[in-house]
Amino acid sequence: MKVSYNWLKEYFDLDVAPKVLAEKIERTAVEVDEVTRAADGLKKIIVGHTLDVQPHPNSDHLNICQVDVGEDEPIQIVCGAPNVAKDQDVIVAMHGARIKDNVKIKRSKMRGEQSNGMICALQEIGFDEKVVPKEYVNGIYVFPEDSHVKPGEPVYSYLGMDDDVIDTSVTPNRGDLFSMDGNAYEIGAIYDKVPAMNHRALETTDDSTDIKALLKIQIDAKEDVQAYQMGIVQHVNIVPSPFWLQVRLMTAGVRPINNVVDVTNYIMLKYGQPLHAFDYDKLTEKEIHVGYSPAKTKFVTLDGEERELRATDLMIKDGERNIAMAGVMGGLDTEITPETKTVVIESAIFDPIKIRKTARYHVLHSEASMRFERGVNPATVTAALEEALELTAQFGHGKAVVNHLSAVDPEPKEVQVKLDLTRINHVLGTDLSVQDVTNIMRRLQFSTKVSGESFTITVPARRWDIHIPADILEEIARLYGYDNLPSTLPTGATTIGRLTTSQQVIRGARHILQGSGLNQAMSYGLTTAEKAKMFMLQSSEETKLAFPMSQDHAILRMNLISGLLDDVAYNVARKVSNVALYEQGRVFYRTADVDRPNEVEHIAGAITGSLATKSWYQKEVPVDFYQLKGIVSLLLHDLNFKETVSFVANKKRPEMHPGRTADIFLGDQVIGFMGQVHPQIEKQFKIPETYVFELNLQAILEAPKNIQHYEPISKYPAITRDVALLIDKNITNTDIVAALRSKSSHHLETIQLFDVYEGKHIPEHKKSVAYTLTYRDKHNTLTEDEVNKEFDQAIEALKNTFEVEIR
Repeated sequence: MKVSYNWLKEYFDLDVAPKVLAEKIERTAVEVDEVTRAADGLKKIIVGHTLDVQPHPNSDHLNICQVDVGEDEPIQIVCGAPNVAKDQDVIVAMHGARIKDNVKIKRSKMRGEQSNGMICALQEIGFDEKVVPKEYVNGIYVFPEDSHVKPGEPVYSYLGMDDDVIDTSVTPNRGDLFSMDGNAYEIGAIYDKVPAMNHRALETTDDSTDIKALLKIQIDAKEDVQAYQMGIVQHVNIVPSPFWLQVRLMTAGVRPINNVVDVTNYIMLKYGQPLHAFDYDKLTEKEIHVGYSPAKTKFVTLDGEERELRATDLMIKDGERNIAMAGVMGGLDTEITPETKTVVIESAIFDPIKIRKTARYHVLHSEASMRFERGVNPATVTAALEEALELTAQFGHGKAVVNHLSAVDPEPKEVQVKLDLTRINHVLGTDLSVQDVTNIMRRLQFSTKVSGESFTITVPARRWDIHIPADILEEIARLYGYDNLPSTLPTGATTIGRLTTSQQVIRGARHILQGSGLNQAMSYGLTTAEKAKMFMLQSSEETKLAFPMSQDHAILRMNLISGLLDDVAYNVARKVSNVALYEQGRVFYRTADVDRPNEVEHIAGAITGSLATKSWYQKEVPVDFYQLKGIVSLLLHDLNFKETVSFVANKKRPEMHPGRTADIFLGDQVIGFMGQVHPQIEKQFKIPETYVFELNLQAILEAPKNIQHYEPISKYPAITRDVALLIDKNITNTDIVAALRSKSSHHLETIQLFDVYEGKHIPEHKKSVAYTLTYRDKHNTLTEDEVNKEFDQAIEALKNTFEVEIR
């Protein structure tokens, strides 16, 4: 909220510099974004009075103005504003002036005519366009008659530009600070001052008009309305607000509209109580209902947008016709216009959750909805309405109906909290006395009863955020001063900082993948329903967000690969052909009967193009299944599992290529998969041939592992044997290696496949494979006879198992 320093001084005498005050607010209450003074950086900007305005002889849109600037002679200024006219009080930037963005104004000739300054719009001297009155958005600003400006005087004080504005960031629990009254109470407590609340009461008259004959109210959604009152002002003239009120609103960041709307905004800023004004003559039924409308009902709000309502949107209705979204925004059909003669003003409190959901769903976060969401003071609902009725009658030269309708009376409830001094000093680490605590409560204007060292504190309704002793403790700490709380160093035995086993494994996995040429990526944990269900390692129910920011981020992910493919697509679209990424993060699995999903650590990778960049000494080789398998094997090998890791072909994963995909087993448990993305999925993501893997890192971390150990390199020579086999196509390398090892002793060190051939001279449904078998004894030199015997046993086992033919 933008807090005006000059407005604060109307509550009590302030002898504190604005920036010092802002620093105190930030240390004690809420965060302060900035302190600004609109006049800073501006120079030689004064009031001028146009004595004469004549068309420029050499231009069809410029005018030559003679302007009184308080000097002996008027000055000539060439102005192109469409609304410049004779006998206006305007803003003039003199020769040498500095306006917005430090632009310097100089004398110059425009189409041959001398111009000795510039007649300015509000935007040109630093006002945001959204606060400029609409009639002056596309032209210069003209001071109204009640501004009482004098030519030659600086404009800063007239326009409130010499006011210091403290922009606070109000937290959800401190909705009371969304009003000037609330800020006055808070600052009064900080500096031990009692604010003077200048609340105007509705003047009584002899008018006998019965408001019940003019209007009726029916509350259909009683559980969602905590207070609802309405008043009427008759014979109103819709005119601009008094100049002081316009300046006050612009300083607070609100655009002046007319005297009725400006009064409702002023009361909202002052009390924190949002109001809404309806044109009484546009109400056909004259019977206000607060309730709901059928889903998909169309409704046009004040901003001119047509919105489709939900069945849960709380509405204000004239009979069955919707006229406002309760607590959010009014309807276009009943807005205040220059023809309005009778005004109905609404003052209410609605269920904050209902208002928040409506504002969020329709992306319509108004000043009113922000206050309703955080809470409104029930003690001032009636006072705010009465002052609004009084000011509307005064500024519009109308007559307020003395009595008002109250369909739901506000119920301000005071809260009693009990606390003792021992507890206060124990929690805060202080040595406060009974008198110290009593003084703090007095500054907060909380009434206190003391019995020995026990306190019974009565909290007024304006502080609806306080309910329990912990809240009072926070108030005491704030007012006492966080800087005054004693500080102590933590005590306890020191320990050597180190990573846990899980952290070591995760960090090691990252190092291996980065060493293999992959870069780390971080994807969103939220995705679409379609992408969430892709590449899943196990079946799961999707977990939806109740209020997603967008449909692209509505479901918790159940895989990492789809996010990596989005990253690959992003790079490919920008002409990056070689992309190698990995991600380590959590996926979310949920069973049908549980609301909260399980979070499971996964690690995944995606590669397209080549891992090696083309150069003068090597060619670019596209990544393939075996290159990716080598990376995954390296990753798993270093973990030294007790059980064996194996790769088994799988044609049933719908998002993967049926001939280039393998499940990864650890013993009998599937811990992941790898292979090429299915061409149809590649087309969907608009990416070229891409290879991916995903592993259940949680299962890897929990799997039993051998204690890492190292074996010395043998000093004895190795003996190799090559063998070529003719086998059926359906026999895999894994099968061959397993058979060879089953009939070999511990001397067989490695089995290396070095050739695979199919084609000419090979029978149909057959293939030729060739292996190198390496034998070594770690303690002695092997003899030819020992190797031949072991080799023959292995070959015989192959023949018996697979009926292979030795070539």
